[in-house]
Amino acid sequence: MSSLINRRDLDFLLFEYLDAGALTAFDRYAEHDRATFEAVIDAAEQLAVDQFQSHAAKLDANEPHFDGEHVHIIPEVKAAVDAYIDGGFLGMAFDTKDGGLQLPYTIAQACASLFSAANIGTAGYAFLTGAAANMLRIVGSEEQKKRYMRPMIEGRFFGTMCLSEPQAGSSLGDIKTRAIPQADGTYHLKGTKMWISGGEHDLSENIVHMVLAKIEAPDTPPGTKGISLFVVPKYMVGDDGRLGARNGVRLAGLNHKMGYRGTVNTVLNFGETEDCVGELVGTAHKGLAGMFHMMNEARIGVGMGAAVLGYAGYQVALDYAKNRPQGRPVADKNPSSKPIAIIDHADIRRLLLAQKAAVEGAYGLCLYCAKLVDTVDAGADEQAAARAGLLLEILTPIAKSWPSEFCLEANKHAIQVLGGYGYTRDYPVERLYRDNRLNPIHEGTHGIQGLDLLGRKVLMQDGAAFKLLIATITESIEANATTEVLSEFATALRDALQAASSTTQTLIGAAMAGQTDRFLANATIYLDMLGHIVLAWQWLEQASIAMRRRGDATESDRTFYDGKLAACQYFFRYELPKIHTQCALLARLDTTTLAVDASSL
Repeated sequence: MSSLINRRDLDFLLFEYLDAGALTAFDRYAEHDRATFEAVIDAAEQLAVDQFQSHAAKLDANEPHFDGEHVHIIPEVKAAVDAYIDGGFLGMAFDTKDGGLQLPYTIAQACASLFSAANIGTAGYAFLTGAAANMLRIVGSEEQKKRYMRPMIEGRFFGTMCLSEPQAGSSLGDIKTRAIPQADGTYHLKGTKMWISGGEHDLSENIVHMVLAKIEAPDTPPGTKGISLFVVPKYMVGDDGRLGARNGVRLAGLNHKMGYRGTVNTVLNFGETEDCVGELVGTAHKGLAGMFHMMNEARIGVGMGAAVLGYAGYQVALDYAKNRPQGRPVADKNPSSKPIAIIDHADIRRLLLAQKAAVEGAYGLCLYCAKLVDTVDAGADEQAAARAGLLLEILTPIAKSWPSEFCLEANKHAIQVLGGYGYTRDYPVERLYRDNRLNPIHEGTHGIQGLDLLGRKVLMQDGAAFKLLIATITESIEANATTEVLSEFATALRDALQAASSTTQTLIGAAMAGQTDRFLANATIYLDMLGHIVLAWQWLEQASIAMRRRGDATESDRTFYDGKLAACQYFFRYELPKIHTQCALLARLDTTTLAVDASSL
């Protein structure tokens, strides 16, 4: 077993829970079968261990640096990225006509999760490139697909996402980067972008920046409605695909973060000393909608990365706990007794169960969302696709943020299990924690995701997405309400769901009454609350499968299924009850955060 994730668990999630093999019923995936899926995952796991995990600690200790002319990255990164490209992993989910493997997004995400668990710093370059290429697939012109998307799928060009600016951060309506129209239909961009991952390196022939800017014209609306999307290459690309002159996007400096140290993070100047040419992508002033295609895919990817960083830490902590002798049973007062493995101490088991419940539940949720993407995109019937699309809308902020918050907690618990060693670089758990600590801010902060969930997704289409989520969870409750062992969990989830529904109606009532500030004041608490309910649902689904299959299972599989039931029990007894306190706070429309005087903080 690798130290990345439990492969038996991944197989369980893909083929027992999500029935990923059934995706081959779609014409798009008809050329594949389960054996193909497993072979691709095997290859990904092997490459992740051999080429990514092997230099993760070295990269963390030797982050990219800028000498004033060039960015220097340890050579192992390019070797790993080249092997990734040669293996076809960058184009896994893209059409064969575009140079991809046309695998389901679910399988592509499963493979991507292994590279993230192994070395998220190196994996970040491919992650951003795939998301940029997919955005061009959806909103780019045929010429832009030919000029930029296909070379990205081939791995010759890499991609970035350029949203934030030094003065704007997440407030995209306040961006100042301008796009000045030119007679030939192109634009000259002027401005500065901040926190741009993968913004400068020599890992690829070219770097293709996806940039948000405002067109300098009288009819450009203010705020976010005036944002347009542009593709800006580091090197100009001719009609024949050949690279031309250097474009006017230049590196101003590097940011050095506490984690993801291997993914170079940049400040970029556009058009500061020379013309910076960009092409409009999609429709003018509709750039944010176009960029959201990239951002929503990235949000699922961030959640997946957070889940498996927590999972990798759990694997290390579990192995350490099994092999570290220390202490004696609490009832044994004989100092001459042989020390026991720390996994035999109740509090260590609590820490391990907390990790297992968080990371395996979050992993299942992210893969569930990936399958929803396949259902929407791969040719499901209209009703099934619409249903999947609605569920995906309301689950995306949860799938991004819940793992980013609570699988980070899992990393914290892993450090605690290792004791003093957990705080040193002798083991990877402190690095995994630092890497995961970035995910609560990636692709929108936890607070922004809360505002999106409560302020937009719960209200959309007269509550259609929220009602569908409630109905879907209720189906799971009813299916397990009379099953031995699971009835306790089904009852608890029904009570939680009723509390959440009642609280949501109270909040919506405040919004309808014009109390928008009180409606959204505790949106982050709402996100945590509904996220816990969604994770409890995921655990009920996993436990239901475990109960059905453990009776006829082999001894090793029975042990695996018993682990699922134990983690489910932990989540329902230790975690789910927290939502009732959260619901009570939300239902009061509490104004503590609104009423406090800023000067008293």
